[in-house]
Amino acid sequence: MAWTYLFFAGLFEIGWAIGLKYTEGFTKLTPTILTVVSMIISLTLLGLALKALPVGTAYAVWTGIGTVGTALLGIWLLGEPATAVRLSCIALIVAGIIGLKVAA
Repeated sequence: MAWTYLFFAGLFEIGWAIGLKYTEGFTKLTPTILTVVSMIISLTLLGLALKALPVGTAYAVWTGIGTVGTALLGIWLLGEPATAVRLSCIALIVAGIIGLKVAA
């Protein structure tokens, strides 16, 4: 169950990272509320996952999921560049996440 908590914590991390862009410096109410709620859910789920997983592994996987998801949504939603080098680096992060899961 801890890995499930961690996975969803990572998804909510993506939500708040992307949400920050839409808050426009916390000047837009609805995106700000959604971003803060995503932060709370993400941290709560991470805390639940940490009951059973090593902190170093859980934190690295949590941030890795957030990083990969945020980078991909940045490309898809925000028109950020999708260069071969950038996509290769994202793939390396995914490989690291898988490696940490296998090693845990």
